[in-house]
Amino acid sequence: MKKVYLDYNATTPIDPRVLEEMLPYLGEHYGNPSSIHSFGRKGKEALDRAREQVAGLISATPKEIIFTSGGSEGANFAIKSSALKGLSDNKNHLITTKVEHECVLESFKFLEGQGFEVTYLGVNSDGLVDLNELRDSISDSTILVSCMYANNETGVIFPLEKIAEIVKEKGVLFYTDAVQAAGKIDIDLNKIPADLLAISAHKFYGPKSVGALFVRDSFSQHSPLSPLIHGGGQERGKRSGTENVAGIVGLGSASAIASEEMLSDQSKISNLRDELLKSLEENIENIKLNGSLENVLWNTLNLSILGAQGESLAMNLDIEGVAISTGSACSEGAVDPSHVLSAMGLTRAEAAASIRISLGRFTGKDDIDYVASIFPKVVERIRRVK
Repeated sequence: MKKVYLDYNATTPIDPRVLEEMLPYLGEHYGNPSSIHSFGRKGKEALDRAREQVAGLISATPKEIIFTSGGSEGANFAIKSSALKGLSDNKNHLITTKVEHECVLESFKFLEGQGFEVTYLGVNSDGLVDLNELRDSISDSTILVSCMYANNETGVIFPLEKIAEIVKEKGVLFYTDAVQAAGKIDIDLNKIPADLLAISAHKFYGPKSVGALFVRDSFSQHSPLSPLIHGGGQERGKRSGTENVAGIVGLGSASAIASEEMLSDQSKISNLRDELLKSLEENIENIKLNGSLENVLWNTLNLSILGAQGESLAMNLDIEGVAISTGSACSEGAVDPSHVLSAMGLTRAEAAASIRISLGRFTGKDDIDYVASIFPKVVERIRRVK
């Protein structure tokens, strides 16, 4: 049976070139990068090189990059540490959106339990916040605004430059979860005045459980954040714990490849995505695209197919060898409909009938042809049973 993986927004396979770079640091180059001897220096050199590669991906400087265990740690660090800093300045208000990833929303829920006030901005039917509402929500007691760069479920891209400008005009900290955007969108932090930004390697062909948090140097020098993890003072005192050298090498390698191949990936993958969407729309009735195609990640489709539950579609397609998602991988198995689609105004039935298809670097034309051929049959079978 043919196997087709179309769940790249959940995780990507490690690019063979990335794995090749990592392997020596899983074997012969095992030194602790904090050690002063030659074994340790080899690890330290690898970290320095990876820091430069990650900085290059987002137009930052190496000293602004802190290595983490991934997007969830980056979000928790940025949000909770910012809140604590604001508390020392007698501020207690935070702002985010209703469509953020769970690691962001759960961080804010935790802070609400600690006495902070949180404003959750809604979105329109295209999944975008109202910029005037954002501006009006910022007050003298606001510490931080957190808005994702691109949504993991729908692929909707937020106007980060405009959002960041509004926030910084008010003198407030700005954090963005760029986990889905990094490696797909050209992120230029010279143009986007974000103070904090998180990425995760496994979303762009690197290993799992490794990522980076950007902390703008001008902000860090004047009002440094307190670390979440204390210990030996690694990462210039911002994140203690012996660094995962092999994983960080993978993050750096994946960043360098993405910097070079982003445009070619986009051209190929967006054409395949559009071809698949056209075929599905022509051969399946009552199918609806969630989010405007002009403003979503070029690898992502979020579709509602009425009369066919998303979970049933995913399970039946899996039987046919095709892997898709019913939403965010972190919320699989949840009974409630997607919080993202609900915020966009979809009915409970429309949200329950939604699926996410996300293509990637290793998706081929034959994969799309196969999915296009079996998808309508699967939908028809489910609808007939119902």
